[in-house]
Amino acid sequence: MSTDPSPTARALRAIEILQTRAGTTAEELGERLGVTERAARRYVGILREAGIPVESARGPHGGYRIRRGTRLPPIVFTQAEALGLVMAVLNGQPAATDAEDLVGVALGKVIQALPEGVGRQAAALREHATAAPDRQSAHPDPAVTSALVAASAARRRVRITYRGEGGRESEAEVDPWAVVVRHGRWYLLCHSHRADAVRTYRVDRVRAVRQTAHGFEPPEDLDPVAAVAEKLGTGWPYPTRVVFDAPCAEVAPWIRPPMGRLEPVAAGCVLVGSTNNPAMYAQEWLATVPFPFRVEGGPQLRAAVAEVAARFTAAVADAT
Repeated sequence: MSTDPSPTARALRAIEILQTRAGTTAEELGERLGVTERAARRYVGILREAGIPVESARGPHGGYRIRRGTRLPPIVFTQAEALGLVMAVLNGQPAATDAEDLVGVALGKVIQALPEGVGRQAAALREHATAAPDRQSAHPDPAVTSALVAASAARRRVRITYRGEGGRESEAEVDPWAVVVRHGRWYLLCHSHRADAVRTYRVDRVRAVRQTAHGFEPPEDLDPVAAVAEKLGTGWPYPTRVVFDAPCAEVAPWIRPPMGRLEPVAAGCVLVGSTNNPAMYAQEWLATVPFPFRVEGGPQLRAAVAEVAARFTAAVADAT
């Protein structure tokens, strides 16, 4: 079966390109559509014949654009796009197979708006798919998440009510730098004014969000994903210290940011961090590193590694 986009799909894609990238030239449009420059101009003509007001301007800053304020046709998905969307929703929210679930209701509306053939396939996928929830994932309140994202986009300080792991609630005034999704969990990366430090909060534990009148500016060199990964590797109750008999450059690709900070030492490197789950650290993270190492601390991680080593040794011991 051919996977080449149909002329209709290319025309719809052209609308998206011109809407999001004002000043796109015919050559650029052709490259993004996978057609010649002449064919791209033909698609522009098709859009104009269909009543889409595509304007053009000459000169170094010219190109095609769709007139501002234009009311465009509804979004149309290809079958692959629609099924990909349903799969992504079910993967992240298994409960969306239930029509009573909040995300399930939204997914149902999307499916109903799809063309008949595509919608039938998407509905069948949703009906017959069975998604098992990820035990490590946690789904935050959409309203809370929306409020945090809005505050981050507007660069407005917020006051949050946060429920800790033990169930105790507290309030904090923070600058919401970014909302980051990592391994099925949503995190708020922010600057806490009470602690005067960078903090990472789980969004599913945020109970309320209130914007304040204060603005903020995030760090210019901020990398939200890297910053969250680094924060997740510090501040846990059990310290970790692992020495590797290999250069940093060779060990580094095997080290996940939450495992801690890797530093060079004589004849190797040392990994310093912390964890709240020594057993997982030992059997899921350290066990995958293909270099000799020794655990110098802390005692909880040493005990966890010893237990894993004993189980593996027993698994290959000769029967007597």
